[in-house]
Amino acid sequence: MTHDGDRLVTAEADGEDQAVEAALRPRSLDEFIGQERVREQLSLVLRAARARGGTPDHVLLSGPPGLGKTTLSMIIAAEMGAPIRITSGPAIQHAGDLAAILSSLAEGEVLFLDEIHRMSRPAEEMLYMAMEDFRVDIIVGKGPGATAIPLELPPFTLVGATTRAGLLPPPLRDRFGFTGHMDFYAPAELERVLHRSARLLDVPVDAEGAAEIAGRSRGTPRIANRLLRRVRDYAQVRADGRINREVAALALDVYEVDACGLDRLDRAVLHALVTLFGGGPVGLSTLAVAVGEETETVEEVAEPFLVRSGMLARTPRGRVATAAAWRHLGLVAPPTAAGGQSGRRAQPGLFGDEGTAPGQGPDGAFG
Repeated sequence: MTHDGDRLVTAEADGEDQAVEAALRPRSLDEFIGQERVREQLSLVLRAARARGGTPDHVLLSGPPGLGKTTLSMIIAAEMGAPIRITSGPAIQHAGDLAAILSSLAEGEVLFLDEIHRMSRPAEEMLYMAMEDFRVDIIVGKGPGATAIPLELPPFTLVGATTRAGLLPPPLRDRFGFTGHMDFYAPAELERVLHRSARLLDVPVDAEGAAEIAGRSRGTPRIANRLLRRVRDYAQVRADGRINREVAALALDVYEVDACGLDRLDRAVLHALVTLFGGGPVGLSTLAVAVGEETETVEEVAEPFLVRSGMLARTPRGRVATAAAWRHLGLVAPPTAAGGQSGRRAQPGLFGDEGTAPGQGPDGAFG
């Protein structure tokens, strides 16, 4: 089975990523590459707060993992000359956990709350008052004799980060004074990221080598930096240590990351969808059985990028390979696949009479 942390192209950070990112992180908004609109808006918020001599409004950063939300939170603290406290939603399961953190904050301190959408409901409700009134009520005792003791908090700035902004309840979302959505990077921006990282890592890379890596990085700086390190290893062992287009392509072929950024699992899903099921539609469970993976792995690990790259479509009847998927596999797309929609059904006899897995309807609906 494939785990997201085992993939070279996952946007989630592992231990090595966290260690390297600490050295590669930009320290100011001027050094931060990409996200031009968010940078400009955030710069105005921070400069105005400094001019007033106060703390900035609470900041919510949303977007896929690996785009720099944690980095921006650290930059906010650095630009304000304030300390930063880092925690995450899953670590705060009780209101008391949050109260302990809030009560120990210094004036002007930045509290970075990663995965804020995963915070427990009691802690979330306590956060409402803390953000708005800089006060929390500590409950002492239980039952009818319980007493609420108000605790005043020094002004602070909460920076929340989420990959799923839609899961945040409106009362929490409305308490953020600034919301910035971070988008995937263009290849030219990733090339700038790679050149900066290469300088810091003392890795010689030319423009064509950086372009080759950027094109396979799924629009994500974290993936670009990870691929750079793997290409560096290849260049040191099998080349002269310098990274050009040929070395980068050969290295990433060894690591099974193709020219579009697809890895083994991505290609297995597309290959099964096209060769076994004629392009679909086919149900999720059936597709997962065909590639030997759990349904959650296919749905949460492989599909997001395949959908974003226009090679797979989710329809009410099941998963469908688009014309781009056929072309990527070097196959001729049938007329029904034009425009990203294929009307072919799963081939009969592969998973029962109608090509479906147990628990699915004959029309290949989602498993």
